[in-house]
Amino acid sequence: MSAPSSSDPRLDQAAASDETLLASHEKLLGKQPDEKARYKLLPLNLLFFFSALIFFAGTYLNRYSGLFDPTIYNENNLPSSGAPVAVAVDPLVLGKKQYEAVCITCHMANGQGTPGVYPPLAESEWVIGSEERLARLVLYGLKGPITVKGVVYNGAAMPAIGRVPGSGFNLSDDKIAAVLTYIRQQWGNNAPPITTERVAAIHAKEGARKEFTAEELATHP
Repeated sequence: MSAPSSSDPRLDQAAASDETLLASHEKLLGKQPDEKARYKLLPLNLLFFFSALIFFAGTYLNRYSGLFDPTIYNENNLPSSGAPVAVAVDPLVLGKKQYEAVCITCHMANGQGTPGVYPPLAESEWVIGSEERLARLVLYGLKGPITVKGVVYNGAAMPAIGRVPGSGFNLSDDKIAAVLTYIRQQWGNNAPPITTERVAAIHAKEGARKEFTAEELATHP
């Protein structure tokens, strides 16, 4: 059996120490980068970016959405000056609403009142007659008896309806004008409407005063 020659590589492996082997392995593998458990900063940056984008979009929509009203950005709308536009109200519609809220309890839905207690409004000379007398009666109320269509009524006082001292209703001049116009054109009545300006002028002239009597009202045209 022949002895191994000095150039046999098996002799080199046998002579190598542990330190030499580790150094050789590290040299072969090279220095690997420390990836810190493979954690990368880029996904976190994207998370912050998209969160900020969502926050900005929500804030923008909340401020400039126009409450999501389809008419806000309607390109078919005509230009506007931005000034408020007053909506015309039908005095008969407004008058009926006020009559049903205030007057119907005493004068009834048919305007006939209650015999011996509350006088009728249908074909009443007080309703279809002088505008000034009727406006004063409703604005300030009536105390004492009143004769309507030849019948005396003294069952209950007519309360003040307008914005005057002691009124329990405080209707504005435009609502007074509307209800007067309504009763002058219902139940067979056919009298001209009474304007808000007419009621306001009478209200300003009389000022703050107590209710009228029928005799006081009779002195007005």
